[in-house]
Amino acid sequence: MNLAPCYNITYLGPMRRALLSIRDRLDRAGILLSGLCAIHCVIGVVVVTALGLGGEFLLDPAIHKLGLGLAVLIGIVTLGLGVARHGQTGPLIGGGIGIALMAAGLAAGHGVAEAAFTIAGVTILAAAHLRNLRHAC
Repeated sequence: MNLAPCYNITYLGPMRRALLSIRDRLDRAGILLSGLCAIHCVIGVVVVTALGLGGEFLLDPAIHKLGLGLAVLIGIVTLGLGVARHGQTGPLIGGGIGIALMAAGLAAGHGVAEAAFTIAGVTILAAAHLRNLRHAC
């Protein structure tokens, strides 16, 4: 089922299906990780602010750095391959904006600004992965 014209790369049937399957799974993983990140941000702000619990774990910068690293890695692979396959740069640009906002959240330190930047970033990044899936061919 071809939803968009495919450019540049042509593979034999089984190889093409395998690569598209991997890319689709990684796009879905990117969407899932974005959702988990947003939940983590909301829970972190609510639990730490309201109850004063879990700050050493929920607000640990290592978790945020790991999440950003995974977002960059999955984004480069899936959104970059998407451009090579369907020629649409929109998902890649959206993913870059989302990752930039996530990085701004990490740089902002803990608090409302961090949560706002991060949630906006992961929302845009998830939308980019979803758009990339819709352009799959």
